[in-house]
Amino acid sequence: MDRMMTTTKSCMIKPAWTPVTIGLMVLGFVVFWPLGLAMLAYILWGDRFECMARDARDQWRGSQLKGAFDQMSNTTAYARTGNVAFDDYRERELKRLEEERAKLDAMRADFDDFLRELRRARDQEEFDRFMANRGRSSGGSEAAPS
Repeated sequence: MDRMMTTTKSCMIKPAWTPVTIGLMVLGFVVFWPLGLAMLAYILWGDRFECMARDARDQWRGSQLKGAFDQMSNTTAYARTGNVAFDDYRERELKRLEEERAKLDAMRADFDDFLRELRRARDQEEFDRFMANRGRSSGGSEAAPS
């Protein structure tokens, strides 16, 4: 199945100035001018459309998953089964999962802060190295007679 998907993806027309896309654009203008214009827009900006479509698709998938998790974590979304022991167990487990999610969210925030600080330190180190090299190269050129 992966091979079929790869073949399908490789057969798609890429947004670039290739003989195939130019031919399709000319044919589009001959048949019906908006088709040619659409092909020209695809050639020029198709990669941006692909990125926007991928971002929208990822955002939609993320919102669907988040909605499903929020529905699962909301105990009022479930009707009582009539079995008190099971309902109590389900409520305890959902509360435990929500606490785990909160811990993971806090850990993610801490890790993001760590990465931000790491980048800042690396940028500061690169800047300091630049300033040191700049001071050496400008200091050497001023001391040498012209």
